[in-house]
Amino acid sequence: MPLIFLNGGAMRGGPLNYLLEGASFAGEAKTAAQYRFYSVGDRFPGLHPVAYGGVPIAGELYDVPMEVLRNRLLPSKSPDLELGVIALDDNRSVFSMMLRRPALSDPQLVDITDFGSWQSYKEEIAR
Repeated sequence: MPLIFLNGGAMRGGPLNYLLEGASFAGEAKTAAQYRFYSVGDRFPGLHPVAYGGVPIAGELYDVPMEVLRNRLLPSKSPDLELGVIALDDNRSVFSMMLRRPALSDPQLVDITDFGSWQSYKEEIAR
């Protein structure tokens, strides 16, 4: 089964974690320092690959059956996201949801890269 890196609401304790029923938690992970991280209207995060200025972003890995990916995760994703392949800080390549290129022009997009994780950003805006 393929590994998928998740960094938003489907992580443990998140409101979308139920979508992963049938998938096994495979551990915490960080991306390679090749990505910027954005909040889309404070509803969900998205990764975007960059040549310079990227940082490691924290998330979780799941061993996802293709049926879960096809029938639950992909149908529930925002149209601003697409399935892609990212690099982890240990040089593995895994699936992840990434921002679609046109989404980068969305006025609701906020660069949250310096927070390093969706949880850190959400905690900050909840203050």
